[in-house]
Amino acid sequence: MRTQNHHDSTFASLIGDIAFDTTEKEVGTVMSFGDGILQVDGLENAQMGELIDLGENQFGLTLNLEKDKVGIVALGSAAHLEAGSQVSRTGRILSLNVSDEIIGRVVDPLGRALDGRPEVAQGRLMNLERIAPGVMTRQSVTQPLQTGVKAIDAMIPIGRGQRELIIGDRGTGKTAIAVGTILNQADQNVICVYVGIGQKRSTLAQTRQILEERGAMNYTIIVSASASDAASLQYLAPYAGVAIAEYFLDQGKDVLVVYDDLTKHAQAYREISLLLRRPSGREAFPGDVFYLHSRLLERACRLNKEHGGGSITALPIIETQGNDVSAFVPTNVISITDGQIYLEADLFNAGMKPAINVGLSVSRVGSAAQIKSMKQVAGTMKLDLAQFRELQAFAQFSSDLDERTKAQLDRGVRVNAVLKQGWDTPLKVEEQVVVIFAAVNGYLDVIQEKYLVQWEKEYLEYIHGQHQAILVSMRKEQKMSDETIAALKSAIDVFNRLHEEWMLEA
Repeated sequence: MRTQNHHDSTFASLIGDIAFDTTEKEVGTVMSFGDGILQVDGLENAQMGELIDLGENQFGLTLNLEKDKVGIVALGSAAHLEAGSQVSRTGRILSLNVSDEIIGRVVDPLGRALDGRPEVAQGRLMNLERIAPGVMTRQSVTQPLQTGVKAIDAMIPIGRGQRELIIGDRGTGKTAIAVGTILNQADQNVICVYVGIGQKRSTLAQTRQILEERGAMNYTIIVSASASDAASLQYLAPYAGVAIAEYFLDQGKDVLVVYDDLTKHAQAYREISLLLRRPSGREAFPGDVFYLHSRLLERACRLNKEHGGGSITALPIIETQGNDVSAFVPTNVISITDGQIYLEADLFNAGMKPAINVGLSVSRVGSAAQIKSMKQVAGTMKLDLAQFRELQAFAQFSSDLDERTKAQLDRGVRVNAVLKQGWDTPLKVEEQVVVIFAAVNGYLDVIQEKYLVQWEKEYLEYIHGQHQAILVSMRKEQKMSDETIAALKSAIDVFNRLHEEWMLEA
C-alpha cells in the first residue's frame, strides 16, 4: 500500500492542472486544530464544500460557515498545522477526476489510485455534490436489473433506476447479494460501482479478489474508504461513487451503485458533526442525517430519451442490530428508498440462503420491472410461499392435518428449497423461469426433499443440453408462448421419468 505522502502529492498534481479562482488569494489563520477539525479565521468568502489549501500538499473541506470563523475537516493527516498557521482558499468545490479509464480501478473518494497502478488519466471533473435530476427529465422504471438471485428477480424485482435497500443484521449475507448482483451484470451492459465504507482492508481485498477472479472488474470500479481511513473520507465515499456513476450516466449508460454500508457512513458523519460542535439529536446523530442520505439516493434515476436514457440504480446497505428496523438510520433510509430486501438472522441460521424474509421485503416498482415470462410464473409463487409460512406456523401445533393442508405444506417446502441459492452462482433469467415453473406447477411435488438440490442442478444441465430451444425462445421473446409451455412441460415429465429413484413412493 502506498504512503499518505504519495497520495497527497498525487492529489495536488491532479488538481494542479485546474485553474483555481484567479481573484486575490484569500488567506486565513488557524485558530484551533484537533481530531482532524480546523477552526479558521479570515476566510470571509469561503463557500460550503470548498477545498481549502492547508499547505504541504494537504487539503481540507469547508463544512461549517459561521459568523466569525469557518469549520474545516482535513482530508489527510495535516500534522504540520498548529494554531497560527496560514491556510488559503482554492476557489474550487470538491470534485474528482473521472475518465473511461477508471473502469477496473480501485480509487479513494478523492479519485487517487489505491491499486498500485498509475493515476487515472485526466478526464472530466465531477462534483461530489450535485443536484438530482428533476421529475421532467426522468422516465418511469420499467427495465429490469437482473440480480441472478431467484428470490429477488421473482418476488422483489429491481428495475434500472430504482433504489432498493438491502437491510439486515451483521453476517446475514447483505454484501453477498450485492456482489452477486455485480457478478450477474457480466453481459447486461451495466457498469458497476462498489463503494466500501468503513470496512476492514482485508474484507475489501477479498471483495476485489472475487470480482477480479470472475472477470467482473472489467466493468466495475471500487471506491474504498476503509475503517483505518479518516472519517472525512468515509463521509465522502458514497458521494464519490455516485459522481463516478453520473459520469457514465451522462453518456447514456446504465450504472449500478452499491453503498456498503450507509450505517457506517452515518456514523462517520456523526463523528465529524460532533467534532464541529453541531447540536446532536436522536441517537446523537445530527439533525440533517436524513438529508445526508436523501440527497445521495435521490441521484439514482432513469433519464428519459431526450436526456440520454441512462440510469443509476442504487443498492444501499444498512446494518441493523437485533433485527431492529425501527432504529433512526434504518427508518430514514427505508423511507427514502423504493423498497427493501430484508434479511433475517433466524432464516440465515436455519439454512435459508439468501435469508430473505418475503413478508417484510417489498419492491415499490414491482412487476413493472419484470419480463413477461417471469411475471407468468412468479405470481403464484409469492402466494404459495406466503400460505406456506402461515401454515407452517400452525402445523407445528397439530399432528393431524388434512390432505389439502399437507399438499400445501409440501408445495411450500419445495418452493422454499428452490429459492435457496449460492450468492456466487447467479442464474440467467430464463434459467430462473424454467426452475420456478417446475416448482409452482407441482412438478417437484413428487420429488423427495433430500434430492431437490441435485434435481435443480441436473435439470438445468438437461434443459441446456437437450432443450436449448426453450431457453433461446424465452430469451428472444421474453415471454412463454403456449408452444414453449407445452415443450417445457414435456421436458420436465421426461426428466422426472429418467430419475425415478428420486421420486416419492406411491
